[in-house]
Amino acid sequence: MEKQQKKGLLALLGIGAGVFAWWKYKTMSPEKKEQLHAKVNEVGQKVKDTVNDVESTVKNKYNQLKNGIEKKVDEMK
Repeated sequence: MEKQQKKGLLALLGIGAGVFAWWKYKTMSPEKKEQLHAKVNEVGQKVKDTVNDVESTVKNKYNQLKNGIEKKVDEMK
């Protein structure tokens, strides 16, 4: 199979999966839709919390390294 054919096949599969997901969502009951929304919101909040934790950890490590380097530079003077 050529590279272009593979890309086209993957694009068609992606479009098909998207149409199937849309159809499945449209045929869901309102209760199931609400459950899906709640689950998506929960996962989104977990991702947001994880990103914030990682960001604060990186900032702390950066500040520790920065302070350590500044101390070493001051000691060398």
